[in-house]
Amino acid sequence: MPRVHSAILVVPPFLRWALLAPLVVGALAAGANEAECGPKGPPPQQTAARETAARATALVDLRDASLQLERLAERVGPSVVQVLTLGYSRGDMADGERGVLVAPSRGAGSGVIVDANGYIITNAHVVQGAHRIQVELPVRDSGVPGRSLVRPRPRLVGAQLVAIDEETDIAVVKVAERDLPALTFADSDAVRSGQIVMAFGSPLGLTSSVTLGVVSAVARQLETEDPMVYLQTDAPINPGNSGGPLVNLEGQIVGINTLILTQSGGNEGLGFAAPSNIVRRVFEQIRQFGRVRRGEIGVRAQTITPLLAEGLQLGRDTGVVLSDVYPEGPAAVAGAQVGDIVLRLDGKPMENGRQLQVNLYSRAVGDTVRLDLERRGSGLTLSVPVVEREDDPYRFTALARPEDHLIPRLGVLGLTMTSDLAALLPDLRVASGVVVAGASGLGVPGSDGQLEVGDVIHAVNGRAVGTLPDLRAAVDALRIGDAVVLQVERDAELVYVTLRIEK
Repeated sequence: MPRVHSAILVVPPFLRWALLAPLVVGALAAGANEAECGPKGPPPQQTAARETAARATALVDLRDASLQLERLAERVGPSVVQVLTLGYSRGDMADGERGVLVAPSRGAGSGVIVDANGYIITNAHVVQGAHRIQVELPVRDSGVPGRSLVRPRPRLVGAQLVAIDEETDIAVVKVAERDLPALTFADSDAVRSGQIVMAFGSPLGLTSSVTLGVVSAVARQLETEDPMVYLQTDAPINPGNSGGPLVNLEGQIVGINTLILTQSGGNEGLGFAAPSNIVRRVFEQIRQFGRVRRGEIGVRAQTITPLLAEGLQLGRDTGVVLSDVYPEGPAAVAGAQVGDIVLRLDGKPMENGRQLQVNLYSRAVGDTVRLDLERRGSGLTLSVPVVEREDDPYRFTALARPEDHLIPRLGVLGLTMTSDLAALLPDLRVASGVVVAGASGLGVPGSDGQLEVGDVIHAVNGRAVGTLPDLRAAVDALRIGDAVVLQVERDAELVYVTLRIEK
């Protein structure tokens, strides 16, 4: 990830001349006047003529800049879609009742076509929990002069959710279409503060909206320990822009508009986009594996402070030190030790612990990274393989739909165990049962513990359950007031969870 740079305005050539032309022409004219006419200046008629010429030149350049932005919008627009969803909202029931309140809800956001064969990227929060997803595909411009300013209505087509990644808030959906106009990804590591960008999407349902701004900051971390970083932009972004692209002046995706910070609920110039390099990696892994396989090398890094350097006698008061090297992890096997100073990662200087964490975040499982270290004044270089990180159990939530997987009496969403789900659960002792994909989190009187996301239910009152229908049948056969003992596998251990049926 790039470091945060100070705000230096990077203006493309056509805009740079448009903005500076009046000043340049005026300065040249003033210099020529003094050379030709002396310090008293030229006759008024000559001055007026030169100022008129300068204004005319600047106007031509601004028109050219405007025309190029217009062409950019026309080129990018057909690749931007509106995403419409129908789902269910979840929340606690009123008046202290226990359970999960499920009600139909509609949502809308934006998306961008990234593959001609129908792959579309949007935000996870746009499609999460939706049981029906539709996409409005813009109708391509006929190119006929004199066309109506009112564009034809977009085509509404059904879309299938491929997968979501909650950690980056990125989702991939697919439509059964071919030869779609797709955008390419830019290198977000090359983005700099001040770079001009355009945001596309459907804010508040207003399709085909375009806004212009600059990158306010790069590698903006919104939470201290979160490895996810964002591009900050002042290009106006509002609710409904989520999932739309932030593009550079070449029409390439530099980020996916994800969130705003606001006190009014609307745009206040603080918009954030997931960087294209992270988005591209998520998309590639979802397309290849159906999910994101995140990597790690088995270390914890901390920023060197003057106090830490003094106490450990490091000989330097800036940089990155390894505070932990996990036993038998990739870095430990490669030879890394606690107290090693990280100088470079793949040739890139490391200045703080967060930077190392962020750079490792974008590495894929199977990659190999090169660590340049310093140990007691001597340098050494290690090649460390990137291995798969244990997944967040909430990855199962995206696979469940309330209308199909809700078990009201238990207040959970359940999924029948499959080979694919079993592969996501390390050290599974029994390869059957029902995976808890969502839980109400509400306690039940007389209960001993509660179900958690990622639990696998194997039995009800001693009766084995292998599928979701088995679990439903066993629970539905119980009467109000009956005791329920669930045999649950959690983190490769078997535990009992007890409760009493109350409804």
